[in-house]
Amino acid sequence: MPDMSAHLALTQLVPFAAEELDKNKVTPGVLGFVVFAVLALAVWMLMKSMNRHMHKVDFVEAPDPAAAAPTTKGPAKD
Repeated sequence: MPDMSAHLALTQLVPFAAEELDKNKVTPGVLGFVVFAVLALAVWMLMKSMNRHMHKVDFVEAPDPAAAAPTTKGPAKD
């Protein structure tokens, strides 16, 4: 029955909060903070995971074949 008491408490507190609410001032409240904190934590975890995966990559760049071959544009002068 804890559900019933929580529901009863919420129904009793909402009218009091509605009377004190200023119609011209809207704030995100606790729910906005929780959503922002969860999103920030998720982004931080994704960045940490990406950093870990990028450190595992072993990339060796192949030499550029155009830069390795000498180009001769004309006859060599002594």
